Amino acid sequence: MRQLIIYMLLVAVLLPVISPWGTIAYYQLNKEYIARVLCENRDKPQLHCDGKCYLAKRLKAQQDKQDKETTERVQKVPVLQLFCADMGSYLFARPVSTHTTSPLAAWLAGCHTGYHAELLQPPQIS
Repeated sequence: MRQLIIYMLLVAVLLPVISPWGTIAYYQLNKEYIARVLCENRDKPQLHCDGKCYLAKRLKAQQDKQDKETTERVQKVPVLQLFCADMGSYLFARPVSTHTTSPLAAWLAGCHTGYHAELLQPPQIS
């Protein structure tokens, strides 16, 4: 049972890598049908396309779909800031908004202390 789960997870992880190879295998197995029926250049035998245009289109569509899914997945990932360094010592003045919608936003707004008078003092000469 454990091996079955391992193999299923392995296939699930490797599926995006294997997917273009499946399209190429489908093309190789059905090359004559694709060249005769689905090829855009079937009326121009001097080009010797033999369905390569169809294969290129399918691979490009597959890559575009995968890129779109990846972009959507990355955009939907929530961002949670777990560490807030005291950046106030590096800032001369920074307005802090007091209009927050959540307790987390209020806590994050408190991380930036804003104006520091000690930064605007001239150096002491002894």
